[in-house]
Amino acid sequence: MAEKTTILGGGAMATACAILLAEDSNRQVTIWARNEAYAAEIQETRENKRLLPGIFLPDSVQVTSDIEEAVRDANFYVASIPSKHLRESLGVIGGSLRPGIPVISVIKGMEAESFMRPSQIIIDVIGDRPVISLSGPSHAEEIAKRLPASVVAACEDLELGQQVQRMFTTERFRVYTNKDLVGTELAGALKNIIGIAAGISDGLGYGDNAKSAMITRGIVEISRFGVELGADPNTFAGLAGIGDLITTCVSPHGRNRAVGERLGQGETLTEILNTMQAVAEGITTTAAIHGLAKSKGIEMPIVDEVYEVLFHEKSPLEATDSLMCRPLKEE
Repeated sequence: MAEKTTILGGGAMATACAILLAEDSNRQVTIWARNEAYAAEIQETRENKRLLPGIFLPDSVQVTSDIEEAVRDANFYVASIPSKHLRESLGVIGGSLRPGIPVISVIKGMEAESFMRPSQIIIDVIGDRPVISLSGPSHAEEIAKRLPASVVAACEDLELGQQVQRMFTTERFRVYTNKDLVGTELAGALKNIIGIAAGISDGLGYGDNAKSAMITRGIVEISRFGVELGADPNTFAGLAGIGDLITTCVSPHGRNRAVGERLGQGETLTEILNTMQAVAEGITTTAAIHGLAKSKGIEMPIVDEVYEVLFHEKSPLEATDSLMCRPLKEE
């Protein structure tokens, strides 16, 4: 009997994961999308027209809004739900999810109220179980087109991480492993904040030098925060750290970078959110990380200024001046 993987969520990354996993003819893949009409449209047309237009799902992938049907006989769950909706969504479907089934999280964010990482939210809502974070420079738009990419599967159980590595690896998608779940998840969350900052720099027309400085000083802040919370510093020099940060800061696909760019061009956050179809995780994550960093006394000047721009209407130009005019110090 073929192994079955159920993908929880109907967004772009959920669709991309389904395409990857379906390359193995011995694996059944089902996508669960909460909205019945949305799920039915994708199932019928084989296309996620709203988020990945022009890219078609293999015929073997099933799409349904019936959670019981979706998870029946599943060996793995893939969580692909924005972090701000994760707790509520799992609360709705949690009774249908079997205890102990491993969850592969492709979520990059943090819960603002609790400061929990995705793996912690998953365990908190649906019970103790193995959680693997699949993270790195991995825009869904490129993965779905089978463009080459490399990511990392992070799990405290290395053998399980290696199993996920084998599940997702294809000729165009290379998966490494590490045991640093904490650092991998924190890197995936914090890079979105720096992505907003890089977008602000783009919107202000500051050029390549400014963006390079933003990426470099951004990974310093990410590493400083992660190590304080128990992460392995080596993680931030790898795919989940600097790799994902580069992609987020330079790619035209990056939602967080796009939010920052529009802020830099003078739009308000409300105006931006009213015209976005997908979720920019960095907005919620900024509030969470800023609050946690303050409570722990961790110095994060870029995060502080992004927070002020997003939530206190500080102008991007003033935020830049605040960063550039900080007291001089050693690197």
